[in-house]
Amino acid sequence: MEVKDGNAALLSNYEVYKLLTDLKQQRRETGKNKQSAGQQNLNTIMYETLKYISKTPCKFQSPEIVRDFLVALKNHKLTK
Repeated sequence: MEVKDGNAALLSNYEVYKLLTDLKQQRRETGKNKQSAGQQNLNTIMYETLKYISKTPCKFQSPEIVRDFLVALKNHKLTK
């Protein structure tokens, strides 16, 4: 997954889960062991976020489910 414009829109829990799992897999494949203090902080944030979000239903979603939901939501008029 690639983030093209970080300020363009909000991310769903599924998108965050997918992004973090992809980053985790990518780091495993590269095998970089040396990390700065800032990198350690980022690793902690990623770990804690994945730990929390893995316990939610988004873990079982797919891009098709999210797309279908957004299409269904688009057809409904939201009121205040």
